[in-house]
Amino acid sequence: MLVSPLRLVRTIMTSVTEETAPVLAAAAAGLTQKRVPIPPRGVDYRGKIVLAPMVRSGELPSRLLALHYGADLVWGPETIDRAMIGTTRRVNPRNNCIEWTRVPTNNVKKELFDESVIYRIDPVREAGRHIFQIGTSDPARAVECAKLVAADVSGIDVNAGCPKPFSTHAGMGAALLRTPEKLVSILEALVAEIKPAFDIGISVKIRLLETPAETEALVRRLCATGITGLTIHCRTTPMRPRERAIRGQLRMIADVCHEFGVACLVNGDVEGRDHALELMAEYGTDGAMIATCAEKNGSCFRAKADGGLATWEEAVAKYVRFAMEVENKFHNTKFMLTQMVPGKSPKYRELTPCKSYGKIIEVLGLTGDEELVEMARRTDELMKLVALDGSSSSGNDKSKVEAAGDDQKKNDLTNNVAQQGNLKRKREDGDEEAEKQQPPPSTRINGSEAVEAATTAAASVAEQQSSQPVAAAVAAS
Repeated sequence: MLVSPLRLVRTIMTSVTEETAPVLAAAAAGLTQKRVPIPPRGVDYRGKIVLAPMVRSGELPSRLLALHYGADLVWGPETIDRAMIGTTRRVNPRNNCIEWTRVPTNNVKKELFDESVIYRIDPVREAGRHIFQIGTSDPARAVECAKLVAADVSGIDVNAGCPKPFSTHAGMGAALLRTPEKLVSILEALVAEIKPAFDIGISVKIRLLETPAETEALVRRLCATGITGLTIHCRTTPMRPRERAIRGQLRMIADVCHEFGVACLVNGDVEGRDHALELMAEYGTDGAMIATCAEKNGSCFRAKADGGLATWEEAVAKYVRFAMEVENKFHNTKFMLTQMVPGKSPKYRELTPCKSYGKIIEVLGLTGDEELVEMARRTDELMKLVALDGSSSSGNDKSKVEAAGDDQKKNDLTNNVAQQGNLKRKREDGDEEAEKQQPPPSTRINGSEAVEAATTAAASVAEQQSSQPVAAAVAAS
């Protein structure tokens, strides 16, 4: 027997309590709300709690951790169009991940690897739940980039909210908010060429403008392009993460999106699944996006009723396993561990000198898991990390020992440069613990080695700042 939406609404509202009123009101509104059609291979953002695209923190193991703990969708890190154009798609025979690669432009990487992995997805565990975010300032390049990945993902998102210089200097990210005509042309091009050809939706992520009137005018223009979803980061471009999100415009933005049938997601200071549901009910948004809290502990996607936030030890152990399964870049894994392990924990300091997965397993006290230990050994050999910790180098060849020593010296400085950058970022965001920490000591090597190490430590950012097509995949908020 079919029941009309209005009759269902009346039935639902007869049992309203003080606690359930906001959620039921939002559900009732959703039943009568206009909705843009969702393409066959696309996903509807309504009712979804999702992982945000983040600087370095949105790589594959982080996404798998979020999905493990209940994220409904995951955004990959913002990937610059020029970085993807010219890549080669391949399937990794060891783990069946899909990878887009190119010849390295960095001299250090050339010595170690024949190819650099620019982007990587897990076609099984991310199936139907992965959204690819483009960093772009040109409609033609956006389309060319999207065509490379559209068959393997469930949606294409345009970054129009990243305030960092590596994005805005080239007219991308939040810079697009100052050039709405360009942003509209990019979305229209993607909707016209990608949506019908690949049967997936197009969405956009923006920030607040200076006044509600300006924000409303922009949202109306964007919704009219044919997008299926819009995420609003409730901060203006100049605001930093330490500044509290502004939600005064959120209800208005959600209402405008709903006029066009576009799903609206809220981003900014969303602490977890339960908090996300509260915000959705209070402001009428269709979903929520979690960033910083997910960076620290991916189990924030798990509702309190289902167990809530896991210990950092549990989350870290699962993250390391995912990282090795997908052959994640070691420097990225180490960076993520510095976000997940509390700064006051002795483990945090012990992780600092680690140069291999084997050593990380040892420091984290996971050596009792024989399968994990063997996985670390194989991963270290594959990534040529074994000799750097002196754990199991084969033979006594003097040249190998000397080469390992040189690599260790460079690796030491690379770690120091990365740690200094991480510490600076935390201090800029107002982290009180970071203010008390001392920067790591410099390693005494010559100038050319210092430059080389610094380049390695910041490769994902520095390479994309070049105006040429380069091998990098930079994530953005």
